[in-house]
Amino acid sequence: MKSKKENLLLDSDKSFKALLEIIESVPSRKRTISIETQERDKNFRDIIMHLYEWHTMLERWYREGMDGDVPFMPAPGYKWRTIKLLNMQIWENYQDVTLNQAIKKLKLSHERVMELIRLHTNEEIMTKKYYKWTKTSNLYSYFAANTFNHYNWAIKKCEVIASSIKEGEKQEFVK
Repeated sequence: MKSKKENLLLDSDKSFKALLEIIESVPSRKRTISIETQERDKNFRDIIMHLYEWHTMLERWYREGMDGDVPFMPAPGYKWRTIKLLNMQIWENYQDVTLNQAIKKLKLSHERVMELIRLHTNEEIMTKKYYKWTKTSNLYSYFAANTFNHYNWAIKKCEVIASSIKEGEKQEFVK
């Protein structure tokens, strides 16, 4: 039987690969298209940079927490109840990034987070309050939220964008 740590690594890699496959299923010349939607994220880049920024926040929490500090979560100037504002700020911060840059950044941050997971034993990952900075929680909840759980959210968003772009292609073909 696999440990929770092994499953975390496997599930994260599997979801990450599935996310990239959805983007790659769209012809490269069409991958930067933004769709008409009321939602914050209108293209693949928006979603990829959202994931990237949450990885970097997780890395900061981890680094500060492991250094014995109490990390400010989710980010300086924001509370969990103002997460919508934080996510909007993230969206605004990355509007000048290309999709290719975004994918490169996300691949690197994904690998860094996976490496953090690998550094720990299953016990360290699963035991609540093992580290003071995780408060009543465990490392698993932080890692899972910022890897496969977040990737599964992103997969759903990217599927909508991909199908919208492909639908647009069909309509162009009919014209």
